[in-house]
Amino acid sequence: MNKDLADSTNTLHGARKTRANDEPVTPAVTVATSFFTHPDSIGFSASDLTDDSPFFYTRWGNPTIDLLERRLALLQKGEAAVAFASGMAAASALLFWKLKAGDHLILSNVCYAGVAELAHETLRKFGVEVTTVDASDPQNIARAITPKTQLVHLETPGNPILRLADISAIAEIAHKHGVEVSVDATIASPIGLKPLTLGADYEIHSLTKYVCGHGDALGGVVIGKKESIGAIRKDSLIHLGAALHPLAAWLILRGLETLSPRMLLHESNARRVAEFLEKHPRVDKVYWPGLPSHPQYELARRQMKNFSGLLAFTVKKDGESLARQLADRLKVISYAVSLGKTMSLLFRVPTEDILRTSFHMNDRDADAYRKWAGDGVFRLSVGLEDADDLIADLDQALK
Repeated sequence: MNKDLADSTNTLHGARKTRANDEPVTPAVTVATSFFTHPDSIGFSASDLTDDSPFFYTRWGNPTIDLLERRLALLQKGEAAVAFASGMAAASALLFWKLKAGDHLILSNVCYAGVAELAHETLRKFGVEVTTVDASDPQNIARAITPKTQLVHLETPGNPILRLADISAIAEIAHKHGVEVSVDATIASPIGLKPLTLGADYEIHSLTKYVCGHGDALGGVVIGKKESIGAIRKDSLIHLGAALHPLAAWLILRGLETLSPRMLLHESNARRVAEFLEKHPRVDKVYWPGLPSHPQYELARRQMKNFSGLLAFTVKKDGESLARQLADRLKVISYAVSLGKTMSLLFRVPTEDILRTSFHMNDRDADAYRKWAGDGVFRLSVGLEDADDLIADLDQALK
């Protein structure tokens, strides 16, 4: 398909081969086999795998997964993509492929807890030096770079406080030192943010979230240059084995078809809910990139095409007891972890817990986090329900 087509068209038709008379309108799912037969099969080793190799073994490649990868690469202006069994598997695959003992990683000090814990605990165990910085200031990245730095990993917006990183500015700084940049853009979704067009070298998504959108499949993807993605496929997918199941790929492709209109409604609902919460007497601060009150609103307007459906808010007092009250009283919104689903989900992330278990910040950065998040943020993934119903549910539950 034409690379210049709109996102809403490419999510439906992108990377589709020339339509044959007998081609199904809905992509077929290849579920029933773990292997394929072909006279040119490459044998037992993936070392001979090329872009032109026939499908041989589903862990190495599969027609349904291949369509998902090519469609996501096209949508995000990348040369290639490789899919994994989860978003965490995708992040791990990139980090383990890119880094070795003696290398240095710069990591945004606010990011998905699983990635933070992988960096602090597992990568360091294998001899990788890790420095975490407040990536909302690009100069913090510049000061942290050393001759051993191989990768800067960002998440924007950052989970769970919706803090942003200026991808273009950071990529320019990193590239001057020969350092590559990866960006987890899960919260923004492929509709809201295209990191590769802003200078990033790698883009990561947990496909479990907005891309699938229905909460019924796990998946992850790394998108980037063809040569690098091919190497990640051989080294991290085939050798580490976190292969995406073809049925999950088919479910994610189904979700991808409605991603564009869903993100419009997620964003519209989130705006209504965020504006309601800003005026509520029990609420202290509301963080959503689309609000003029967000500290980085101008960056969000410049960098994002859609502000997504995830917001965070803090309350003036008694956050822990209010979390219990909301869990008991909410009727439309579910008190549950995760995000990006059709249904609205809310969960409180206590500040001291996440600082102790995941982020491991220095005293200065921890104080800055507390100033932003208070004693904890309520993370609200605004779904596709009627906005008036969501507001009424929050209003009665907050009383």
